[in-house]
Amino acid sequence: MIAQPEVLTVTQLNTYLKFKFEDDEILSHVFVTGEISNFTCNYRSGHLYFTLKDDRCAIHAVMFSRSASRLKFSPEDGMKVLVRGRVGIYEVSGQYQLYVEDMQPDGLGALSLAFAQLKAKLEKEGLFDSSRKKPIPRFPERIGVVTSPTGAAVHDIMTILARRYPLAEVIFCPVQVQGDTAAPQIVAAIRQINRLKCADVIIVGRGGGSLEDLWPFNEEIVARAVAESEIPVISAVGHETDFTICDFAADLRAPTPSAAAELAVPDSTELMASVETLRMNLIRAASDKVANAKAELSVLSQNRFLKNPLESVELKKLEVDRLFGQMTESAQRNIEHEKERVSALCGKLNALSPLSVLSRGYAEVVNEEGKIVTSAEKISVHDKIAVRFSDGTLHCTVDEKEAEGENE
Repeated sequence: MIAQPEVLTVTQLNTYLKFKFEDDEILSHVFVTGEISNFTCNYRSGHLYFTLKDDRCAIHAVMFSRSASRLKFSPEDGMKVLVRGRVGIYEVSGQYQLYVEDMQPDGLGALSLAFAQLKAKLEKEGLFDSSRKKPIPRFPERIGVVTSPTGAAVHDIMTILARRYPLAEVIFCPVQVQGDTAAPQIVAAIRQINRLKCADVIIVGRGGGSLEDLWPFNEEIVARAVAESEIPVISAVGHETDFTICDFAADLRAPTPSAAAELAVPDSTELMASVETLRMNLIRAASDKVANAKAELSVLSQNRFLKNPLESVELKKLEVDRLFGQMTESAQRNIEHEKERVSALCGKLNALSPLSVLSRGYAEVVNEEGKIVTSAEKISVHDKIAVRFSDGTLHCTVDEKEAEGENE
C-alpha cells in the first residue's frame, strides 16, 4: 500500500525552507560581490533595500538599520560593492534574499569613498566657499584650543603660543580625537566656546595618524560645527600631506598643529623689533623736523622787516598816504567835470523853459480846469480864464471872441 504524501501549507513549506537555509553553513556566512541597482532607503526604519547583480543574475538584498548605521559611505545605484551576510528566506513572500551585515566598496576603500562623497555634498552646498571664510584676528587676546589633552599636538601648540605671544590667554578644551565619541566631543567644544564667547580664534586639530585615526575630523557634524562657528577656526589635523573635511570647512587650514599656533598669533619678538624700528624712525623724523624748523627760523631772522617791524608799517603808511592823495585828486576832477556838465544842461533847460518865453512878452492861457488853452476855438464867451505873464497872472472873463478875419 502506497503511503499518502504529507500535505503542507505554504507557511509550513516556507518555514521548512527557512530552517534549511539557516542550517547551511555556507549560506549563513557568505561574501558576494556585485553591482547595486534599485537602491532604496526607508527613511522611517533606516533599512536599505537593493538588488545585487552581475552580468547574468541578480539577488534581492536587505541591510537592516543597525548594520547600515555603521557604513562610512552612502551606497548608490551602479556602485560595485563587496558584501558580507547570510542567505535566507522571507517567509511571508517566500522570496529568498541576501541579508547584508557589512558592505565595502569594491576597489576604492569605504573611508576614501565616504570622504569623496561628503566633500562633494558639502562643496555643492557652498560650505567651503571662500566668501564664508572669516579673517583671523591679528592680535587675539584669547585662543581656544580643541584637541586631546595627552597628545603631542597640545604640547606643541601651548609651547609655541607661550613663546611667540605670551600676552594671549589660552582656553583649552580637552576632547577625544579618535574613536566613535570624538566627533560629538569636538562639536560640543566648538559650540561651547561660541556660546560663552570666550575666545577670539579657535584651533581645532590633532597630530598625525591613519585615515581611520583622523576620521572624526571627516565627520559631517564636525564640518558643520566648524562652518557655523562665529569665531574664526583654524584647522590643524595631522601632517602637511593630510587633508580632512574639517580643513575645507575651516576659515584657515594649517599644515600641522605647530603651524596653527604660529598662524594664530604674531611673533612678539618681531613685534618688539618693529616697534623699535618705528620708535627710531619717529625720533629721526622729529629731529629732522626740528632741524628744518631751525634752518627756516635762521633764514627768517635775516629778513630786515622781521628785524624792524615798524619799518614795514611806515612804508605801508606812506603807500596809504599816496593812494589817498591820488583818490582825492581823482574825486575833485570828477566833481569839476560834473559841475560843468550840469551847468551846460541848465543852460539848455533854461532856453526851453516856458518862463523864458514869457519874459519876451508872451503869455500862457489856462482854463478853469487848469489846462493850457492853445486855441481860441477852445474858449467861449463868458468863460473864465487865467492869463499868466512872467511877472504875474490875470484872472479874466471873456466878453468877446474874435476869430481871425471876423468879429463876434
